[in-house]
Amino acid sequence: MNTTLAPLTVTFENGTTALVAPRTPLRDVLPPTASANGLPTIAALVNNDVTSLSYLIEMDCTVCPLTRTNPEGVHVYQRSLTFLLAKTVKELYPAASFAVDYAMGNALYCSFDPKGESDHGTGALPEHVDALRARMRESVAANLPIERRKVSFADAIARFNAAGQTDKLNLLKFRNPPRITLHGCGGFYDLAQGPLVPATGVLTCFELGHYPPGLILQLPLPGQPDQVAPFKDQPHLFQIFREHKAWGRILGVSTVGRLNEIIVNSDISDFIKVSEALHEKKVATIADEIKRRRPETRAVLVAGPSSAGKTTFAKRLGIQLRVNALQVSTISLDNYFFDLARTPRQPDGQPDFEHIDALDLTLFNRDLSRLVAGEEVELPVFDFNTKQRTYRGDRIRLGPDSILIIEGIHGLNPRLTEQVAERNKFRVYVSALTQLSIDGNNRIPTTDNRLIRRMVRDRKYRGHAAQKTLSMWPSVRRGEERWIFPFQDQADAIFNSALDYELAVLKPIAEPLLMEVKPSDREYAEARRLTAFLLNFIGIPDREVPSTSMLREYIGRSSFRY
Repeated sequence: MNTTLAPLTVTFENGTTALVAPRTPLRDVLPPTASANGLPTIAALVNNDVTSLSYLIEMDCTVCPLTRTNPEGVHVYQRSLTFLLAKTVKELYPAASFAVDYAMGNALYCSFDPKGESDHGTGALPEHVDALRARMRESVAANLPIERRKVSFADAIARFNAAGQTDKLNLLKFRNPPRITLHGCGGFYDLAQGPLVPATGVLTCFELGHYPPGLILQLPLPGQPDQVAPFKDQPHLFQIFREHKAWGRILGVSTVGRLNEIIVNSDISDFIKVSEALHEKKVATIADEIKRRRPETRAVLVAGPSSAGKTTFAKRLGIQLRVNALQVSTISLDNYFFDLARTPRQPDGQPDFEHIDALDLTLFNRDLSRLVAGEEVELPVFDFNTKQRTYRGDRIRLGPDSILIIEGIHGLNPRLTEQVAERNKFRVYVSALTQLSIDGNNRIPTTDNRLIRRMVRDRKYRGHAAQKTLSMWPSVRRGEERWIFPFQDQADAIFNSALDYELAVLKPIAEPLLMEVKPSDREYAEARRLTAFLLNFIGIPDREVPSTSMLREYIGRSSFRY
């Protein structure tokens, strides 16, 4: 009897095909370089799923090689760099406390203390950064293999116990699969959170800098993958993150593993109450500062990226301003859109409503100036069905004790209010900087938090499938990079809308939506990545979430009207 298995067909992105034996490693069928500029192949899309080059081909498939320029390749490259940094920290400073905390533009801020005293230690010193950078460069030059292997659950526990990697152990505390996928390099092991590069030799483009009390890992420049992106300091955002991180330490919650422990021990109700109380206190503090700047301050401009919680923040701020004896009026920037014929266009010819020139800035500045001066103004209304602006008799006037709240993505852009004196404006930037990490070297990106929020909201309120939200997200992110992030330093105050418990609430809602994205969809890789990310959380019902919570804007049953 002939037991030889039939060859499998591999189809490449250019339409060519190859026949390969079953269980052929992917690296054996892909070229070592996958682009005209000679960048190395670091992973691949197999039937729209991101895989490592050690993947064994077991079915007919389409294959697309990835470099660090592809969106999926960017995730692989960054994850591999943080893996290498964590490995290097463990080698040089075994007792150190270390965590990849959050993004600062195209760099990652990492907390570090050589003696493991995360609260009161000296933090990183220049000599520590120099030593870490030199050792990372040595590892790149040595081209050390990064192995992906499956081990028994007991073996994984033993390895992490021996290495003192409590952050990995905490993640496994409430999981019990028979096999655990690990990445290993030079005796250092990590739980697999997604594919890594095949060897350290491809991690040539990075820089490590000193940023007291930690350090920054600088990443390749988008569009110029052979250059490290210059570091742009963001001191205001950094301070907000530090405050939130300090609060997380006070409650003893800085990783997903610790959050899961709170959920299992039935302590999540109190944790939610404290999280929401912190939000309310921050909103009240901002309202108090606005009151202090009265009577000069007449308009509050609220801006931030998609799904950062701007709308609910504006409503909660309005309540706190009323507590401070102020009368609150609101204006929607959407009502100042030009008619469709005058709307700027995207490269594909579609209307670009995120462009600042989609707004009638002349009219908006005239109306705002008149309101600040105490005059009555009739506000326009933009009809999104007809794409026309009309007037329906909606008039407002700001009295001596009145203040105006304006919410929209361009709130921090100086062009929006260039005809209004600075003393009359107070700008608030709303972000969502979670301080939770999956573990020491795997952070939770702010963009992932916002994307999951938006995906849940889009389904509930707009009937959009997850696939549509995922397909639109790159365009949304490009708009943020152009129209929001460059102006965040203009803010007078920053509000962090992240709730450390929210992903546990969003998980049972988001997972079924992600399952609807199929391997035939181009967005499948992103859906798979987010599904794997959510596996780290224990889900909880939303019954404990207050009706005024930021989270209700996305999951429903808010006491606010939107």
